[in-house]
Amino acid sequence: MLGADGVNLILAIADSGIIDTAVNDLIARSQVMAVAERRGVRASVKNHLLKWRGNVKKRMTNVCETERFQQELALYQEVIYWNEEQFFDEIHSVIKKLEWHSAFYLEARRLFDQNKNLDNPMFPHYFCDQWYKSLSDAIRQAQLTELETHKEKLLQDLYQRMETMKNMDAVAETGDENSAGRLWDMAAARLSKTDISVMRKHADFLKRNKGLQEIAEQLGRMAGEVYDPSLSSTPIEEPEAVEERSDQATDDIIGIHQSDDLNKLLPNETLFLAYPELEVIFYKHLVDKRLLSYRLQGKARTLRKVKTKQPNSLRADIEKGPFVVCVDASGSMNGFPEQCAKAMAYALMQIALAEKRDCFVILFSTEHITYELTKKDGLREASDFLSYSFHGGTDLQPVLLKSVDLMTSGRYQNADLVMISDFIAPEQNEETVKKVDQLKRHKNRFHAINLSKYGNPSLLGLFDHQWSYHPSIVGRIIKRS
Repeated sequence: MLGADGVNLILAIADSGIIDTAVNDLIARSQVMAVAERRGVRASVKNHLLKWRGNVKKRMTNVCETERFQQELALYQEVIYWNEEQFFDEIHSVIKKLEWHSAFYLEARRLFDQNKNLDNPMFPHYFCDQWYKSLSDAIRQAQLTELETHKEKLLQDLYQRMETMKNMDAVAETGDENSAGRLWDMAAARLSKTDISVMRKHADFLKRNKGLQEIAEQLGRMAGEVYDPSLSSTPIEEPEAVEERSDQATDDIIGIHQSDDLNKLLPNETLFLAYPELEVIFYKHLVDKRLLSYRLQGKARTLRKVKTKQPNSLRADIEKGPFVVCVDASGSMNGFPEQCAKAMAYALMQIALAEKRDCFVILFSTEHITYELTKKDGLREASDFLSYSFHGGTDLQPVLLKSVDLMTSGRYQNADLVMISDFIAPEQNEETVKKVDQLKRHKNRFHAINLSKYGNPSLLGLFDHQWSYHPSIVGRIIKRS
């Protein structure tokens, strides 16, 4: 064989540490820039960068799959298996094929011109060796270019998230780590000054109306107060023997690669030692860790701690479901009730962030609009919801049926539906009542926050818990069971 096998060229570059060194250096510098005082944000930034690291390393490793490198690698792979006679016969056509896409073309022309009249048996080996180096350098440079491109995108994303976090301190002002951490995940959304102003306006309203905050906190606790043996479990860690693939175990030969391991050396590499004039090539490949060796792999058994859940009838460790907040957006809710409804939804979003729950808001009047406040671009959704103007009439049944349909899926187990309205509407039909009762039996809870003195008592009786918050007596809370 005239040169080193090019099949594992990309893996050889990856194994050399160039990718890990570059990415780790970038992560270290980015962490210095992005670390915030809150530990929740610091952990989220670290996880964000580690995820990016994995993605960019994969992209860099796939650089060789471009058409440019595929063609040259295929040609190189073909040439190295020629004998010297065929090489001298075909070298001119090989150089011609390199003209349009290879960085090695000019060097190949120079080498050929210097040796075209010499019948030197070492020239094919030297030519392929230089070609291999050129390919290696070109792929390494392409990988570094790919890294730089994605580094710039990452830095822009980090700056955007930090700016959003700075403007959204009111959302995580309690210093809760979980709340701040989830807010970082949502901070990619670019918010205008108007968006920030709208959210701060309702945050300030919530501060001035402590009664609303108390209702929200009671709603947040209710999911954890449910005792149900079917939901109860305690997380534990147990050691377990697992089998993992290891290059240290020598069960199977899975291929060949370049190394300096003489114990796994391919027999044909020792041919260089049979000729004194070729012996120096063998030692050069040994020093450069380029001797072709068998790649061995097997399975090794190791002990690892595995997290499991064990039923515990004495302690309920219940996974809390999402909030489904249905907000009456009819014209009768204009003014103070509208502010109360939006502030309550905003408070529940903060609780959902802190408790790693989802939070959906469904605005309803004659039609309904759904917002998911805790998804990736949830801050944008929150701004759109808080900017919505209430108008139209009250039609409670469609939104209640939509919410019931949502809560029948497994994702909504142990969910809290919160209906915020003046409840000036007729009683629900028997079919709707049956669907609600069925969900109650599956540990979903239905809450009503009444913002009027004139709510329909029969309609309010559908809900497990009721709160009345009357605009005319701000700060007074009446809770009914």
